[in-house]
Amino acid sequence: MQRTSFSGMACSIARTLDVIGEPWSPLVLRDVWVGLNRFDQIQADLGISRKVLTERLGHLVEQGVLERHPYDQRPRYEYRLTQKGTELVDLLMVMTRWGDRWLAGETGPPVLYRHHACGEISGVDLRCDRCGEPMHAGDVDPQPGPGTAA
Repeated sequence: MQRTSFSGMACSIARTLDVIGEPWSPLVLRDVWVGLNRFDQIQADLGISRKVLTERLGHLVEQGVLERHPYDQRPRYEYRLTQKGTELVDLLMVMTRWGDRWLAGETGPPVLYRHHACGEISGVDLRCDRCGEPMHAGDVDPQPGPGTAA
């Protein structure tokens, strides 16, 4: 089944979904981020079919989110996040915050994050890149930008 492409829409959310909107892609990115870099590792962790994983990895490489690096003569590859991919992981961390708050239940979050700078276990918080204050949906008014559709 052919997916609808959102890449031509004048909407950053739609364009981002064109890259990672398929349900397996964020999980593949998560696995690469935590150090599962080889096809067989990712496939075993996710229980995803080889065909689907091949398609997802190819798409993420094509989009510049992952890079393939050979690790033996067959050839076999490991996958590494690019800068573009690392910034997408920031988005996944915000999704994690939401999931921890609303879906973790009484047992609590499945993963904790230790911040390198202070050494403390912390959650993710959106901040304004100008003033540093918290910035959430109720704290902003969307305005037309230079890329607004005519």
